[in-house]
Amino acid sequence: MITVVGTGTGAVVAEDVLHGARLIVGGQRHLDAITVPEDAEQVVLGPLAPALDTIEAYVGKGEPVVVLASGDPGFFGIVRALAERFTSDALDVRPGVSSVATAFARAGLTWDDAVVVSAHGRDLRTAVNACRAHPKVAVLTGPGAGPAELGAALTHRTGGRVLVVASALGSEEEQVERVTPAEAAVRDWGTAVSVVLCLDESRVLGAVRTVAGAAVGPAQWALDEREFAHRDSMITKFEVRALALARLGPRLGELVWDVGSGSGSVAVECARLGAAVTAVEKTRDGVERIRANAEAHGVDVHTVHGAAPTVLSDLDDPDAVFVGGGGRELPAIVTACARRARRTVVVAMAALDRVPAVREALSAAGLAVDGVLLQSSRLAPLPGDVTRLAATNPVFLLWGVRTPESRTPVYREGVAS
Repeated sequence: MITVVGTGTGAVVAEDVLHGARLIVGGQRHLDAITVPEDAEQVVLGPLAPALDTIEAYVGKGEPVVVLASGDPGFFGIVRALAERFTSDALDVRPGVSSVATAFARAGLTWDDAVVVSAHGRDLRTAVNACRAHPKVAVLTGPGAGPAELGAALTHRTGGRVLVVASALGSEEEQVERVTPAEAAVRDWGTAVSVVLCLDESRVLGAVRTVAGAAVGPAQWALDEREFAHRDSMITKFEVRALALARLGPRLGELVWDVGSGSGSVAVECARLGAAVTAVEKTRDGVERIRANAEAHGVDVHTVHGAAPTVLSDLDDPDAVFVGGGGRELPAIVTACARRARRTVVVAMAALDRVPAVREALSAAGLAVDGVLLQSSRLAPLPGDVTRLAATNPVFLLWGVRTPESRTPVYREGVAS
């Protein structure tokens, strides 16, 4: 039997758990906090594979093993690796209080409505994008993905956030500090950080929830144009938006660009579906309109005032891009977006003349290209209690997808990365 004990946030390991153990595995600080039986072997956790091999040797002989872990070992913890190797039936898990629960307790907040992201040994960008999109996020940190790196990524990209940095939770050296992302970026935080909370303090006390974690997705999308403020019907119509959203696939942890955003209808809908969104718009009144629409729908959309493709070089690489409108610069804009997009680019245009150049721009960037011409007719009332069909303007929708077969390097400022 393998007894897995959660500790490290103030929990004390009971002596009866250690009694009779032939092997005790844990981090150095966990082992330093207990009295190891004289006849038990110790293994300090470093690389996981050698520790699992040692555990297997003891389990094979029927000798009891104790594994010490931080907090709740079933929450982004070692229980997964142990269960995969030895099966769940071989485990006796005794959880402690997770660092996430402890950090929120120190902050005096509930966390049933929090998004929890692990950046330990993982790409930090997922955590960054979750922090951009959601008002209450807990980030489990790791080497190269701590408060400084998180703060640097969020500075100038997300407004109104505060970071709560919790270090050495449950110990005499415990510290919980509230800082801005900019302040976090210039600090050396050492190795004792347990978890970082990223909060929009104006929205941390949300409504009573039934389902924990990220908010349940919207009941509907491709909202009617009347749901958005727009100028002279300059808005992506809901029929086009429906297919564009299906091809963009916005989701939690990803970043979407909406280039030539106009009213921001696509940006807002992507944010409603959980993605972090940057809306690029060249008109000042358009930027204000996007912000107003985002606020009206209760989502965060980062707005950039400027003309593409010039302003795109300062933005973080997107997972997906929507390009709307389009003038003479459209092929250059699509080229810039297609070189940077990790997954897909979707382009909407009314002019037939633009289609060949856009298709070539997507193909030249290594994307597999497809598209449709969308034509729809809406029900329209007539006098006498009758209805006719009113045709909307046709729109070409092209999309390029970065498949494994079509994968090419991502370019930034002329340098492959």
